[in-house]
Amino acid sequence: MHDEPTGPITGAHRLSPGQERKLVDYLEEHLLNITRNYKKRSHPSSTLPSLASYLAAVHPLLVLILQIPPAEPSASLRTSLLLRLTGEVLGSITGYRPDIDTLPQLLQWLDELDRGWLAVLRGQAWNPASHSGIDIGVPSQTAGNGSDAAGRGRPRPSTSQTDRTRLRSILIDGTNQMEEWLADIDSVDENYQAALETMDMQRGFNDLFAQTLGEMGSLDGSMPIDSQRMVGTC
Repeated sequence: MHDEPTGPITGAHRLSPGQERKLVDYLEEHLLNITRNYKKRSHPSSTLPSLASYLAAVHPLLVLILQIPPAEPSASLRTSLLLRLTGEVLGSITGYRPDIDTLPQLLQWLDELDRGWLAVLRGQAWNPASHSGIDIGVPSQTAGNGSDAAGRGRPRPSTSQTDRTRLRSILIDGTNQMEEWLADIDSVDENYQAALETMDMQRGFNDLFAQTLGEMGSLDGSMPIDSQRMVGTC
């Protein structure tokens, strides 16, 4: 198994080609292992028998991807890898049976993902301690020999319209699946909805990915969207 890339990778400078290859190899290997164990989640040999164990396994990968620097071409790699992880996680959550004890962990995970995407869309670096994006100076010019010029500024967001359209689709589809997932539980457990409200989680599920969808605005980026209308309610 590949060792985890050492040292902080967040900063103003892009990753070297060697660092990018090592990072991608590490993530590919771990995602493959997670997918393998997810598929056999009902088997005693699986290391991911529950939603809690699955979320714990994918969280380090989320943090690692978000810490990829927002300078090109590394920023585009961050977007690509985060799109893949987002799709896989949202597609896997509903494969488990939810329980009240795990839902706070799920909401926390999804909130961090929402904050992470907000940072990516804004071209910010990621602060894993505060779970938020931070503005960071990056080279605004490049000298002819490839070295950075003196000027520094905030990086331009690297997400293309195609990336944004794909992200919007992944988030809305994933949210709709979770609505049905939660509705199935509610239909067999009359205390479920009351428990959600008592634990103050109902609003959290209603507001899934509100920051990311709001930041993306309309399909052409010209105006904000109503995230409640797009996402719906649980």
